[in-house]
Amino acid sequence: MTTQEKVLYTGKTHTTGGREGFARSDDAQLEVRLSPPGSGKAGTNPEQLFAAGWSACLIGALGLAAAKHKLSLPAETAVDAEVDLARSAGGFFLRARLAVSLPGINADLARSLIAEAHQTCPYSKATRGNIEVDLTLA
Repeated sequence: MTTQEKVLYTGKTHTTGGREGFARSDDAQLEVRLSPPGSGKAGTNPEQLFAAGWSACLIGALGLAAAKHKLSLPAETAVDAEVDLARSAGGFFLRARLAVSLPGINADLARSLIAEAHQTCPYSKATRGNIEVDLTLA
């Protein structure tokens, strides 16, 4: 960490059993059973959790972008996120599609806000250049 960095929050979890296990946060606000995607077993999977985290983060970044333009986000702002777990000859990989809905905002302005938010969102930064991402205005 450089002297300019300031840690705002650290998420802490303890996970056992991998994709067929259980995860719990240190503050007990998250307690979730895990199951492999498509298994039909009770529980969520890492791809769903990643999609939920990324879409929530992107909405926060959209709020920051809108505020810079002296706008408020519509109450109905939403992100439909899809995260694929895929496999090729090179092994497993992820790819994502994020469809952003900004009802009542002009399409050109909405696309500009989405592009700005995608530059700000820490999830977007973490995945940039690492996975295929399709970001669209819904």
